[in-house]
Amino acid sequence: MSTAFVPVGSALHLVAGPAALALDTSLGELNLTFWVPTAVLTAALAIKLPSIVKMWRDPLLRAVGGLLLFACAVFVFAAPGTIAWTNRVTGVPNISSPWVYSLLTTLCASWLLLIIAWRNGLTDRTDRTRRATRWVVAVYAGVIVALWVLFAFADAPVERLRDLDTYYANTPFMREEILLYLTAHTVASTVTARLVWNWIRTDGLDAWLRWGLRLLGIGFTTNLFFAVFKLTAIIARWTGHDLDWLSTDLAPLAAGVAATLVAIGFIVPHAGQYLQERWRVRLRHRRLRPLYLLMRTAAGGREPFTLRATAELRLIRRETFIRDGLLHLSRHLDENLRVRSYAAAVALGFERGRAQALAAAVTILDAAAGPQRSSAGASEATSEERSPEPDTTYLLREIQAVSEALRRPDDIKAVRARAAAPAESVSAHD
Repeated sequence: MSTAFVPVGSALHLVAGPAALALDTSLGELNLTFWVPTAVLTAALAIKLPSIVKMWRDPLLRAVGGLLLFACAVFVFAAPGTIAWTNRVTGVPNISSPWVYSLLTTLCASWLLLIIAWRNGLTDRTDRTRRATRWVVAVYAGVIVALWVLFAFADAPVERLRDLDTYYANTPFMREEILLYLTAHTVASTVTARLVWNWIRTDGLDAWLRWGLRLLGIGFTTNLFFAVFKLTAIIARWTGHDLDWLSTDLAPLAAGVAATLVAIGFIVPHAGQYLQERWRVRLRHRRLRPLYLLMRTAAGGREPFTLRATAELRLIRRETFIRDGLLHLSRHLDENLRVRSYAAAVALGFERGRAQALAAAVTILDAAAGPQRSSAGASEATSEERSPEPDTTYLLREIQAVSEALRRPDDIKAVRARAAAPAESVSAHD
């Protein structure tokens, strides 16, 4: 999530002919390093924005929103084209450097504020939390002020769009400005990465949240490479060597990868839980289809259909239709058949829950065949032996299990056959 920003070579208007075309192409590729993370960060912010607006008083959500917003701003203003535009509009060569450094420093502060809000919980308002928040704000605000003061004293007349950090590595005040923002960035990245990796090992985390934390941990760790590449190139300049490519090529790439991973880390828990819930709803709807089709045949009609109905609404309508159909059939349910079928299913080795579902399925199929049909010898029973009033509590509550049982016609056939056998033979078999 950090940012690679600094600079971009000499002014393009000084280059002509084929060289200009080659440089334009390289800058186009470089811009992807900035705009791809920007797009992913913007998507993450858009996903989080409704929750942030709805629960604005939540410090954790505010910290997440601020982090994503400043991360987007850093990459937008760190792009070479935006740097050149800012310098041209203000008329001050390299004015973008303290501006982008300030945005990056603010972003670093937002990482630490997120850690404070996350670590102390959503309802913690202790003096310790307030002190930690004020300390972070004060320190990083002081860093931003120092960045502008150092730039005001520095002599940096030559505009550098990509290699400002290394070009001015030995320039008084600019040197200190560059080291200051890199130090602030390194401290924030180190603290944030360490705490995130600690949280990953916490017990009881949702699987999606754990994956999101892993991506955040990798992203914040990758942020450190940005500072490492920058500092290595600067030190090389101090010692008379040229490793500028670390600063101009690898550092922006590391920052882009880090930002993308952090953005995805925020997206994964939200999107993952949402998609998982949608899948569960659609799966429940599909698994109810056997029982739904049976109720359509037995009770007539069909569930209401609306073209734009949500998956949740379609599930509710199917469940309601099935339960209404079961209530319609309830007067034809043979309770004795259900009891015998349950005993038969248990005797066949089915576990209790499965046996209950199979017994209910056999009873419903019997009732759906028509009120005139005899139920496994029930037509020969005397009035004293007739089935008691059926208990529909299980049927109405466990329609998913009953529908799943209807998908196993062989099991139902075996239970029906055993339930129809004389009671003596069943006992003898047991």
